[in-house]
Amino acid sequence: MKRTLYLDVDGVICPFGPTGPTAWQRTDAGLLPVAFAAELVAGLNTLARTPGLRCVWLTSWEELAPQYLCPAVGLDGTRWPFLASEGTAGGAGWWKLSALQEDVEETRPDAVAWIDDQLAFEGEAQKWARFLGRRILTVSPDPRRGISPTELARVAGFLAGPLF
Repeated sequence: MKRTLYLDVDGVICPFGPTGPTAWQRTDAGLLPVAFAAELVAGLNTLARTPGLRCVWLTSWEELAPQYLCPAVGLDGTRWPFLASEGTAGGAGWWKLSALQEDVEETRPDAVAWIDDQLAFEGEAQKWARFLGRRILTVSPDPRRGISPTELARVAGFLAGPLF
């Protein structure tokens, strides 16, 4: 079973102007201050240990996510690969979709989970996800609260369970 989780930072792990009942913590991630929820980080760390799961950074932070964000918030993602906008920025469309499509073509996972707060607003990404059907789960959290425990549980269930 080969599965891949593609993960954004801003609006997902680190919400913009965090709201809601979550116990938000704030820290300096080396470049800027960020807010995060310790229980989310713990949940992601647990999820990343799923057998057969490959976790990939798909964020404008690129190499800065493993380098700065992970140590600052306690996320065990320093060895996760990251996809870069380099090479995909020249084409039409959202660079993240192009980078993800290239990575999926190269690695051929059985299933993909993609978490990005911008997904709800990207028509081409939604169209591509519909084409993949049950092989992909997309989650577009509210950027003011980041990924919720319910959404993270849904991702974990999808990545651990059977596809059909």
